[in-house]
Amino acid sequence: MPVAKPESSDSRVIAHVDMDCFYVQVEQRKQPQLRGLPTAVVQYNEWKGGALIAVSYEARKFGVKRSMRGEEAKEVCPQVQLVQVPVARGKADLSGYRNAGSEVVSILARRGRCERASIDEVYLDLTDAAEMMLADNPPQGMETIDEEALKSHILGLNNEDGSDVKENVRKWIHRHNADHRDKLLACGILIVAELRMQVLKETEFTCSAGIAHNKMLAKLASGMNKPAQQTVVPFSSVKGLLDTLPIRKMKQLGGKLGISLQMDMGVNTVGDLLQFPEEKLQERYGINTGTWLWNIARGISGEEVEGRLLPKSHGSGKTFPGPRALKTVPAVQHWLNQLCEELSERLCSDLDQNKRIAHTLTLHARAYKSSYTDSQKKFPSKSCPLRYGTAKIQEDAFNLFQAGLREYIGFYGGKTQGSHCSGWGITSLSVSASKIVPIPSGTCSIAKYFQGQSTSHFSSMQSSDNLNTEATLSLPSGSECYSEVNLSEPKIDFPKEESWIKDTVPDLDLQEQKDLSSTLSEKTQDGFIQEDISPLLLSGCLEQNRSKQQQDLTKDESQFKSEYKERKGKRLKDKGTYSIIELFKSYNPNPSGSFLSHEYNRTVGGTDASSSSYSRDEEEGRREAWGYNIDEIDSSVMEELPTEIQDEIKSWMQPHKRRPNNMVQRSCTISHYFSPSKKS
Repeated sequence: MPVAKPESSDSRVIAHVDMDCFYVQVEQRKQPQLRGLPTAVVQYNEWKGGALIAVSYEARKFGVKRSMRGEEAKEVCPQVQLVQVPVARGKADLSGYRNAGSEVVSILARRGRCERASIDEVYLDLTDAAEMMLADNPPQGMETIDEEALKSHILGLNNEDGSDVKENVRKWIHRHNADHRDKLLACGILIVAELRMQVLKETEFTCSAGIAHNKMLAKLASGMNKPAQQTVVPFSSVKGLLDTLPIRKMKQLGGKLGISLQMDMGVNTVGDLLQFPEEKLQERYGINTGTWLWNIARGISGEEVEGRLLPKSHGSGKTFPGPRALKTVPAVQHWLNQLCEELSERLCSDLDQNKRIAHTLTLHARAYKSSYTDSQKKFPSKSCPLRYGTAKIQEDAFNLFQAGLREYIGFYGGKTQGSHCSGWGITSLSVSASKIVPIPSGTCSIAKYFQGQSTSHFSSMQSSDNLNTEATLSLPSGSECYSEVNLSEPKIDFPKEESWIKDTVPDLDLQEQKDLSSTLSEKTQDGFIQEDISPLLLSGCLEQNRSKQQQDLTKDESQFKSEYKERKGKRLKDKGTYSIIELFKSYNPNPSGSFLSHEYNRTVGGTDASSSSYSRDEEEGRREAWGYNIDEIDSSVMEELPTEIQDEIKSWMQPHKRRPNNMVQRSCTISHYFSPSKKS
């Protein structure tokens, strides 16, 4: 089947930068004496010397592999230097590697849109930079080409005739008759070579890169020539690359889908997919997957490079293999507390440095049931809205585990009994925070809501030395448990406005709780204070001035509570008539009051929301009738009234259309509806 015609995406310049045995390089930077020696980094686990997570190229020459353990590596290469990953809270601490990766990202992002894919790999969209270079200083006119760029591996470039490889690369870059796509790739070669040299200069780390027209091809190319090299995939070489590429080497085809293609379709290389029409693949694997398979066989991928320098989520996990499996609830809780403590630190650091908040907490686990043959049943993952603060995250994570354990045990008809094991074991635990977004602009301080109530106290709280402003950071709509990120202690804690009102003013009815809740919400949304939020606003991120501020806040909370209870006491007498009272300020209790005035220059003002009593107008010469202004009447209020009352009010609002047959019965007039006998 002929190769598909290039799409507009073929004019992009995408690079995938992959750090060379990154963990080893980080350790060698800390211990320069390790440079040039066979070195491996081992995970925290004393069993057989620990598992290798990174192996230097010097050690690989002796046959050391990542699948080995420390003792095995020593047998293969006695001189190998084993460096253990730093340990914190009884588990590996990868923060040093993350920070080192951030150094690299900050350099690469100088030339184009950057997507951090993991600790040690980054995607770059260099299209704009390449177009600019092509317009201002095209490679075809350059007299000298950087030596590092001349080391590039260009797929399809014939170097088998014994000619100088670097000279062939120079000629390829200098071609005047090249099409626009290849000219852009030539610019990409120079840009990536320059960036790699800058990374080496500033961080002492080497990296390899793949340069192509999309992310898929760039990812494949970056691993073809390592370390400290770069590989280029021109469009004309795409078919040759994919024809012989094992199907399981393609991203997302290493699992069940790849196995199915091999077993069911006889596909062993990506090129084998070319024999199947798109309809056939769609019929077998669904429309979306079928189309995707048809495209990748032709090197087509429209996946964009996301402009993301920061991780999409934070996580902390640990495995407990074999006899180390956790078999009691207290043991699980202990390790959950350790994992949550690390997660909380990373969340606070992200908040402090990047002004971002996470919204969702998720627990993952792997488990087995020793007394059943089907012991591979998956432990259900559980999620909930994330509350900031180490203690809160620990509490929520443990609740999620208990819910998952009940469901998992339920698969087998068993029960959990306190802290005792019922034949189950946990072999892996992890907690993660996701849905991380920047703090919404305009988010303001709850302290402003209490203006006039110990404002001097709140002012002192906001001093430059001890900034501890309270803030309400709303979670996404649909959150069931918490509508706000919990505030730092000392605090007025609003896990949700309604629940707070219920706790602090327990004798309010539900409607009144909602009234106050909406008031608080409106105050917050209006944005009393337009200023940036300090990361110290969230609980767990500041641990100072607790005693004094707690006392002051308790005082302010009590004062607010007292005033609100005083207001609501005036409303309890006639609750249920609140909305209609806003329409009618007063009325004439005389039965003859059904006669209504149509003098439009008189208006009915709404009563105070905190009071439900009917006050008579004290204006001199007041008529025994209601006055109203049609323009000020909210028609939506009428929907709360009985049908006959609605008809009467409509007739008042349209007096010129009133006909005798539109008259309602006198016994159903609005004044009768509000007669003293109807009050409760």
